[in-house]
Amino acid sequence: METKTTVIPPEALERQAAICGEIQEYWQAQGVTPLAYVDTYGCQQNEADSEQIRGMLQCAGYGFSESEEGADVVVLNTCAVREHAEQRVFGNVGALVHTKRRHPRQKIFVCGCMMGQPQVAERIKKSYPHVDGVFSTHHLWQFPELLLRVLTTGKRVFATEDSAGAIAEHLPVVRTNTLKAWVSVMYGCNNFCSYCIVPYVRGRERSRLPEDILEECRGLLAQGYKEITLLGQNVNSYGKDLGLGVDFSDLLAQVAQLPGEFRLRFMTSHPKDASRKLFETMAKYPKICKQLHLPFQSGSDRILKLMNRRYTAEQYLSLVDYGRSLMPELVLTSDVIVGFPGETEEDFEATIGLIERVRYDALFTFIFSPREGTPAAKMDDPTPKADKNRRFDRLLAVQNRISEEKHRAYIGTTVHVLVDGRDGDVLTARTDGGRLVRFAGDDALLGQFADVEITGCTTWSLTGDLR
Repeated sequence: METKTTVIPPEALERQAAICGEIQEYWQAQGVTPLAYVDTYGCQQNEADSEQIRGMLQCAGYGFSESEEGADVVVLNTCAVREHAEQRVFGNVGALVHTKRRHPRQKIFVCGCMMGQPQVAERIKKSYPHVDGVFSTHHLWQFPELLLRVLTTGKRVFATEDSAGAIAEHLPVVRTNTLKAWVSVMYGCNNFCSYCIVPYVRGRERSRLPEDILEECRGLLAQGYKEITLLGQNVNSYGKDLGLGVDFSDLLAQVAQLPGEFRLRFMTSHPKDASRKLFETMAKYPKICKQLHLPFQSGSDRILKLMNRRYTAEQYLSLVDYGRSLMPELVLTSDVIVGFPGETEEDFEATIGLIERVRYDALFTFIFSPREGTPAAKMDDPTPKADKNRRFDRLLAVQNRISEEKHRAYIGTTVHVLVDGRDGDVLTARTDGGRLVRFAGDDALLGQFADVEITGCTTWSLTGDLR
């Protein structure tokens, strides 16, 4: 595996921009205004990648369609984290053969994390001949070149060579949200958790320069964005590769001091790298949301060691206690895996105990899904599926009870929210801690901050009245 990060030089990016002009000329010669459809699977980083794909397509003269039907190019940006997501992709790729028969000039690309797995890229190549192009995350910046090659030669293209990863600044972006923006601060991961494919498909950790991140954030605020989320597979590792003496807490503080009324969030944090300095920075700056997604994965030290997580349950709880000592209002969410290979009832009870001790506001829960190419996929897994499902159901019941209890505590309080949408007769909004709030109000409030008195709740949301 390659280990050296590639910084894409400006002249190479200028070449891709010039190719976008050539694609425009291609379509103009045919008297056609082309349409594109981009479908995204997976995490927020994939969403951010898709915004860059849309940006390059727009520079190449494409408009955007609501579906695959009638699109001149379809791009499926994939996720490799869970087997279920992978199977969905294969099913949807297969279905596109019918769409392409109705629209013979349609070009189909499959990209993203799944395409970083050699066996998956090979399967696409052999079993899905209607797919015109495949590229991994490392080759995203070359998409215009790949697209032009397919358009002008009619031949399939595959760009999946192994790489430590690249940093390509100033790619064009088309954001689908005019209120909230993703800003990637780093890419890749060095942690190699035994169950996770991400380091293999996204490459090594590599950080963007602070000045480039701050420039992007200033531009977003000038455009009227009210919420920025800083993204990384492990944001707490930010800056280690730069040698500038700037860590993630420093970067967070710099963004939080930019002028304007906005909220600042970040994800994801790895417990082994989360520091007291991070919590102190969060507590110091009002613009930083008092919300933290801190995946614990298991409450059993034995399982954590098998997962190669490199912290103990006690160390994790110490972090939580320190964060809450500075920010009693801190909203905590987390990831947890049930049924990791070799998990016993005792291990599972340790997980339940940790959940009861921390009392998360919400959990993202998963039954272990083996990913080919990871150490965990080779581990002996004697636990019957029925036992895993039983444990999973019990965990959900425990967390749903806690979430509802947490929500009931909001009743009678007034919360400051950012109004971000409408759902039927009510507006939807988010608190500083990311809680969903529903209330009656006029569309003039969309995109604005407001105060709402909470009058009721469900397991998943709060309801209230505008103050």
